[in-house]
Amino acid sequence: MSAQSITTLTLFGIKKGHWCWGLAQMGTMPPLLKQVKGLQFFKLLGSPKGGVFNIKPDFYLYGMFGVWESEAVADNFFKNSSIFYEYQQHCNETWTIKLNPIKAHGLWDGVNPFQVTKATPHLTKPIAVLTRASINVRAIPAFWKHGAATSKAIEQAEGLIAAVGLGELPFVRQATFSIWKTENDIIQYAYKSAQHQQVIKKTRTDNWYSEELFARFEVLGATGSWKGKNPLESYQEEASPV
Repeated sequence: MSAQSITTLTLFGIKKGHWCWGLAQMGTMPPLLKQVKGLQFFKLLGSPKGGVFNIKPDFYLYGMFGVWESEAVADNFFKNSSIFYEYQQHCNETWTIKLNPIKAHGLWDGVNPFQVTKATPHLTKPIAVLTRASINVRAIPAFWKHGAATSKAIEQAEGLIAAVGLGELPFVRQATFSIWKTENDIIQYAYKSAQHQQVIKKTRTDNWYSEELFARFEVLGATGSWKGKNPLESYQEEASPV
């Protein structure tokens, strides 16, 4: 992976009492991240409380998507960056997953940031999925009306390892990141979940989104903890070390 770009997602579990600091970083940290050499694309993201979709924010969980020019550049950031060090001082846990994009279509702020490789992943290894969208204002009530049911459908899906809701702006710019045991599990959920099929149909017929992006990733490995554990710990021996 050293010769090609790599994608990472980091989740930050903010320490009790430090929520004001965590919230402030959504505004103060982007200018600093823009100066990080080799960081080609990034998004700082908030998270909902409880399920994957929830209108109530969780002020103790944040995320950062990053696309790096190489794995070495990403490793250097997480090992030596003063930015990441500062986050660690205000977090009781951090978790970083490395990802290799294998499919991506759509746009995120007008661009598709993911460099898709031609390599075919092992179908028996964990696969991650990112879906994100900018919701048309008139479609916001309909989107959130289905939020609880959609969240429940994902969380109860067979083969799901972990899932988290993420967002750039409350209510209108939302994303879901999920990890599945195999690609076949994703296919089974996508085509056999009645709730999922209903929502997908409505997004098209009712034009819910002004912009959307769907990406699928080969999971390379993960370090740290999320909710007290590494969700990929039992799969690490089949993934590249982080």
